[in-house]
Amino acid sequence: MIDSNTIDTPVVLITGAARRIGAVTAELFHNAGYTVIIHYNRSAADADRLCETFNQQRADSCLLVQADLNEMAGIDKIIQLVTTIGRLDVLINNASSFYPTPLKQCNNEQWDDLVNSNLKGPFFLTQGLSAQLIEARGSVVNISDMHARQALKDHPIYTIAKAGNIAMTKSLALELAPHVRVNSVAPGAILWPEHEEDDIAKQDSVLSNVPMGRLGNEMDIAGTAFFLAVDASYVTGQTIAVDGGNSTSL
Repeated sequence: MIDSNTIDTPVVLITGAARRIGAVTAELFHNAGYTVIIHYNRSAADADRLCETFNQQRADSCLLVQADLNEMAGIDKIIQLVTTIGRLDVLINNASSFYPTPLKQCNNEQWDDLVNSNLKGPFFLTQGLSAQLIEARGSVVNISDMHARQALKDHPIYTIAKAGNIAMTKSLALELAPHVRVNSVAPGAILWPEHEEDDIAKQDSVLSNVPMGRLGNEMDIAGTAFFLAVDASYVTGQTIAVDGGNSTSL
């Protein structure tokens, strides 16, 4: 366990960091010398392996926190950990739920899950960690989606939640200026959702609208998040589309 208030390396907290984009982002920050806090909800085995790898590479350079961001108790648990550490330089709000909710079939439970994970959780986590971020003159990067601006059929709740995520980015950038920068990344076709990995017709249809003609990768998002968090010192309130040019037709 890292001793309270003695850490002398920058600290990044990445939600949903056990797998996929979150894990690649964690690796990028760790390679840059950051102490990494990996948040996960259900992917305990993946989170354990990733954190163990980081700590083998550099002792005491990674911590784990399990929490359900749909619940305020989970958010409070993360805030308490960061308070114990005593430092936070970067918050990456990456955790997200994604699945179809056709209008005639969607329900209140789905609304709460998708809005909480994509909007409410990031908002209240940022609020609760704002003191540490202000002290560090830090930054926040939210992971939004191209479908925040281009509605995805049969996914109305997700689309609404991610649109709110972009509005949240602008609002929090204003609220936390000039001490903390807040930006977001809007991925396009980067990874196929796990429930669509075998749907070749759907994949071909999606890629037909991407000018670059190919799928992106996790590092495309991680690199952009790192740029916004670390290098873009005069950028705040912005959303960068990383979508292979898909949004050029909007």
